[in-house]
Amino acid sequence: MTKKTYIAGPCVIESAELLDEVARQLVAINCRLHTDIIFKASFDKANRTSIRSFRGPGLEKGLQMLADVKSRYGLRILTDIHESWQAAPVGEVVDVIQIPAFLCRQTDLLVAAAKTGRTVNIKKAQFLSGPDMVYPVEKAREAGASDVWLTERGNMFGYNNLVVDFRNIPDMKEIVPQVIMDCTHSVQRPGGSNGKTGGDRRFVPAMALAAKAFGATGWFFEVHPTPDAGLSDAANMLELDKLESLIGQLEQD
Repeated sequence: MTKKTYIAGPCVIESAELLDEVARQLVAINCRLHTDIIFKASFDKANRTSIRSFRGPGLEKGLQMLADVKSRYGLRILTDIHESWQAAPVGEVVDVIQIPAFLCRQTDLLVAAAKTGRTVNIKKAQFLSGPDMVYPVEKAREAGASDVWLTERGNMFGYNNLVVDFRNIPDMKEIVPQVIMDCTHSVQRPGGSNGKTGGDRRFVPAMALAAKAFGATGWFFEVHPTPDAGLSDAANMLELDKLESLIGQLEQD
């Protein structure tokens, strides 16, 4: 069986208690399914729709909380950065640095992430095609990144909606061997819910299985024990107790 990559965790760091609850469940899934799920959470959601939206604990406190998860549970860690100066301190804690989709053309951000020596996961912009991602990858590689991933997360389809062209997955596999499907951000309705992003988590399993058919090598899920109470991306996050069953389906060759 080919080893698959899974990334899961809450959209934003809400509390240490939430991180512990999710991490314990990921460890349990790893033990039962023999997977190696990477833990994901953001220390600062700098791209929220409204200035009044919850952003997270910030860099210093957030990195300490992520380091605690790594130490306590032995999970690999992924988080995103929005400014180039964040790359160095983040690289001291995490295993994978993620570049947000709408920032994937920011040269200084890509270069700073690459210089940390960590894996760089670049999310495809909502306004780019799969083949367009050769240029962000080129920037990261020329800056020294040895391991670069690409992530599909849908394209804008008019206002406040996204659509996934699954042909982007094989197209991006011609650029890098590791192509991730972001199953939860792909069901967003950006800015389409009275000052916040809406979405429909019902379609998350279908996104995952369709991506498998198109050759995805990994899957990204934002999960929460009570998604509707989540402080960011509430409408899109998958219920934590549904994650194991879905990964079980993806593990079947």
